[in-house]
Amino acid sequence: MKRLRATLRGAACWATLAAGTAVAQPALHTWPEADLALGQKLIQEHACTACHVRKVGGDGSAIYRPRGRIGTPNALLAMVEMCNTELNLGLFPEDVMAVAAVLQRDHYKFPRSPARPAGSP
Repeated sequence: MKRLRATLRGAACWATLAAGTAVAQPALHTWPEADLALGQKLIQEHACTACHVRKVGGDGSAIYRPRGRIGTPNALLAMVEMCNTELNLGLFPEDVMAVAAVLQRDHYKFPRSPARPAGSP
């Protein structure tokens, strides 16, 4: 009976550790001030997906995988701004950030950068 209890306790311990490691995913980069609902609305209103389908084919999602070009949250913001400028969408900076935040959440999933010590470049 003691052996059974020890085995069950060990199994419970491993289950707890396994559950803890599954939850311990790296935190994703976010723009806390971004309005995700607005970003989603703007993506639909401006038919971003239809344009991406014309550019890359399929369902258009392949446009979100050019890892060489868009490798950071700032590069993502710049790419959304480029679309805004080239297509003359008239988005304000907070609109661009909202769209980038939705793309980050749904496609890119860049990890949160660690905080830099004061005075570091």
